[in-house]
Amino acid sequence: MNDNFHDGSETRNQKLVEKYIMANKLHRMYLERELNKSGVYRSQHQILMFISKFPNASQKEIANRQHVSTATIAVSLKKMEKGGYISRVTDKDDNRYNQICITPKGQAVVEVSEKIFKKVENALFAGFTDEQLDQFEEYLDKVRLNLEYLFQESDIKTGQE
Repeated sequence: MNDNFHDGSETRNQKLVEKYIMANKLHRMYLERELNKSGVYRSQHQILMFISKFPNASQKEIANRQHVSTATIAVSLKKMEKGGYISRVTDKDDNRYNQICITPKGQAVVEVSEKIFKKVENALFAGFTDEQLDQFEEYLDKVRLNLEYLFQESDIKTGQE
């Protein structure tokens, strides 16, 4: 952030929002840069991480977790299967369903990713005391609740509730 572009008219809240957005952007950029080295795109990566935590998940379960349609997941799974990151196994109890299994190649991506996440977590919170981390967590909870309230308020006004 280059402070030479500020004319002093920003409010404290605007500055805080700008810093929050910049920190989020840097976090995302770093993760994407490092994770893209695996050859797996962000949405595919999220699917791999889910499957590693919930082995043999169904396409529908993955779609629900990612908040997207099963058709969207189907496209990603097809690419991931072609790339050798996952395999599909017909459910032994119901052959209409496929269980999605992570392959050794996919598991290798997950293991590297977990190391990257740990590195980022350590960097994010370096130099913070436990007390500061507790306060930060409280502040983030409050920000999240404020935004959730804003969404609910907006839904009520537009009749979407």
